[in-house]
Amino acid sequence: MADEGQGQARRSPRFHGRVGGGDRRCEWDACGEAGEFRAPPREGRRPGDGPGAWRWFCLDHVREFNGGYNFFEGMSMEEIEREQRPFAGWERETRAFAANAGATPRWADFVDPLDAIGAKFARERPAAANGHLFGEAERRALKVLGLAPDADRRALRQRYADLLRRYHPDRNGGDRAHEKALRDVIAAYTALKSSPAFA
Repeated sequence: MADEGQGQARRSPRFHGRVGGGDRRCEWDACGEAGEFRAPPREGRRPGDGPGAWRWFCLDHVREFNGGYNFFEGMSMEEIEREQRPFAGWERETRAFAANAGATPRWADFVDPLDAIGAKFARERPAAANGHLFGEAERRALKVLGLAPDADRRALRQRYADLLRRYHPDRNGGDRAHEKALRDVIAAYTALKSSPAFA
């Protein structure tokens, strides 16, 4: 029983709202406990005036203070109505929307919001004829080969053969100036031929 009483007397250091580490005393009359919980200043909080100087209480007295605290005390009816308006704080001017804000599909055009989100990303990530969404490496490879996202396997092979003939040194008199372009074309074709888009 003694241990149980001691456990109740000890206060948890992780109590919500507790501000420890100071030598403040509870400001309640005739209380000697530590003042670990802050409360609004005596003169009351006014809109735009900031919090003022905090008052400090122990746990029991901050609970008692909170039970009788009235935020609107000392305000006129106009001030109270201003604080209670549903749009209080919204009269500030907002920043303008970004110039590309219209790039997102209109939500009204879709029954399901997830379809609208999918449409936005489909626009950003082109899809193959079979619906496969191209990754970043595949998009770069399409660009190297100059192919549209809806190209099929036959178009891929045809374009690869055309570019090989154009850049291969055997086909242009031994000129090795196009070696890098040839390597890029071979790498792009290798990446795309195993892609699900061209299966």
